[in-house]
Amino acid sequence: MIVPIRCFSCGRPIAHLYEPYKERVDKGEDRRKVLDELGLQRYCCRAMFLGHIELIDTAAQFKKF
Repeated sequence: MIVPIRCFSCGRPIAHLYEPYKERVDKGEDRRKVLDELGLQRYCCRAMFLGHIELIDTAAQFKKF
């Protein structure tokens, strides 16, 4: 739902890189190039971004008040 603060496998902080990644990918840049330029070399960190799906808006609809 929300991008994790750290990579689940290696523990590297990655959350601060998600916004620049998302903006550049939405503009049409190649995902591989963006990940390389952001310094995400490990496959575990790259997988955190490539496998992420934004579900926070969907889940927020079911919150009880």
